[in-house]
Amino acid sequence: MSGVVTLRRRAPPAAAEAARAEVGARRDADARHFAWLMRHLARDRFLPAPPEDGVFVGDGDYRAIGLEFLGHFVTLGGLARNARVLDVGCGIGRMAVPLTQYLGDRATYDGFDPVAGGIGWCNETITPAYPRFSFHVLDVAHPLYNPGGAIAGDSLELPFAAASFDFVAMVSIATHLPPAEVARYLIEIARVTAPGGRLFLTAFVMDPTALAGAEGRDPRCGFLRAGDGPAWHADPAAPLGAVAFDDGFLEARLAAAGFALVDRRLGRWRGGAAGHYQDIFVAEKGRAPA
Repeated sequence: MSGVVTLRRRAPPAAAEAARAEVGARRDADARHFAWLMRHLARDRFLPAPPEDGVFVGDGDYRAIGLEFLGHFVTLGGLARNARVLDVGCGIGRMAVPLTQYLGDRATYDGFDPVAGGIGWCNETITPAYPRFSFHVLDVAHPLYNPGGAIAGDSLELPFAAASFDFVAMVSIATHLPPAEVARYLIEIARVTAPGGRLFLTAFVMDPTALAGAEGRDPRCGFLRAGDGPAWHADPAAPLGAVAFDDGFLEARLAAAGFALVDRRLGRWRGGAAGHYQDIFVAEKGRAPA
């Protein structure tokens, strides 16, 4: 006797279906809560902000930019509410302030910066209300922000134990560093990031569109190649005022440090539509072998 035997897929057990439904419902609830939080924070004028003349971390609305990046951290970077967060070059708390409203009771936040005035404001304004938020002065030399610093950026050692963090933010930092210092920062960030943890980094990348000088590009970003590269400077008179890199440079340095690229999104600085100004990289630290 011959014939075709049709194999039917066994229906998943009810318990597994219920578990999947519960996970899906929890994600939907989390997404709805986050959308509510973002709307609430956009209207909240009581969140702290430093005096305008004390903001040294770039132009734009202090609260609005912090809120924008909270959205990017969660939706693009996968930041969880219970994460241990490191904010590289935290400045005067622009990323930290909205994070106080998102991170949960089990989360921690550490930020460091070479500008003592910004760290002082954060310690006086944020930490008393949110003790899990800690801010540290790290005396890294930088010709614009800390010219008398005692620590050379290309020999940086972060004052944190290995695998201390689940999420590292590096916003508008690589845009002010030479290539050797970017490489050193990434090596140290990889050391202090736990396996499976993520790095959220912004930069300027000289991709073909940027090289072509597309119409609509920010006129402040007319980058000129610095020697043989991989760096490009917007103003040769102040080379670290704004730094771009050859396409592929950051991917190579991330891989060398032990990160795998998860996402790369090009920003609107080069002209064209985008939901963010600088280019965004999301990378994940390799997990330890089983």
